[in-house]
Amino acid sequence: MKQRVITGALFAIIFIGAMLLMNTLVFPIFIALLSVIAVWEIEKAVGLENRLIMALSMTLAAVVPFLYHFSIKIPFAVFGGIYVVAVLIMMLLQYEKTKFIQAVMAIFASVCIPYAFSVMIIFRDIEHYIKGYKQIDGIYLLIFAIFASWMTDIFAYFVGSKLGKHKLCPKISPKKSVEGAIGGVIGAVLLNVLLLFVFKRFFDGGAGFSYVVVIILSVILSIVSMFGDLAASTIKRNFGIKDFGKLLPGHGGIMDRFDSALFVMPVLYSAIYIVNKF
Repeated sequence: MKQRVITGALFAIIFIGAMLLMNTLVFPIFIALLSVIAVWEIEKAVGLENRLIMALSMTLAAVVPFLYHFSIKIPFAVFGGIYVVAVLIMMLLQYEKTKFIQAVMAIFASVCIPYAFSVMIIFRDIEHYIKGYKQIDGIYLLIFAIFASWMTDIFAYFVGSKLGKHKLCPKISPKKSVEGAIGGVIGAVLLNVLLLFVFKRFFDGGAGFSYVVVIILSVILSIVSMFGDLAASTIKRNFGIKDFGKLLPGHGGIMDRFDSALFVMPVLYSAIYIVNKF
């Protein structure tokens, strides 16, 4: 418990530092680093040993955040197809030690994970993606998403450890409880309501959200967060590992810390994008 709290606090400081430098090159470098480590953790989890695929996939994971940072648009239909073919050719070159599922997981991880992390850059530059939004709204949305995922996890952990009696998904994650899940949702709602109050009161922000909208969105995103956590647990269970990594003592790896956020951030962006389009 103590180690988990200390590690979480230290990482929070680093994350806040990156946020304060979000308008500099430090921010995409930080996101690229998270993406590369997360992709490497996934590939390690599935037992991938093909160094050609690993090098190419991690290179892509490092490049994607900079494409968003510099607003470089690349037709995915063209380059995505080339990338898939390249990975499959590399699989054939080392077919004796490369399974198809490993190649597919490398493609999935190196495309989805960097994009999900890069939503943080999209939020930073939200005024260029959705009309009527200001940069302060993007900062608010980024913190909102992080609160919806991390506060769900934190409150679920502490409430579940104290009050948890009914198992949520015992076959996937035996330690998670229904009581913890409820506590996680309530915690996310309370913190996001407080967050909206602060942004409305002191920063003239809040993305135009009302408190009712925040409560509804917080509940939805909190549930999405738990699904993300359970999806990551399913991957770990399928491949017989406890954690994706050991970089964050008490938490595991980058994927263990960001698994839920990687679901929440794209869902939040998609939701506001669709609403503002229609």
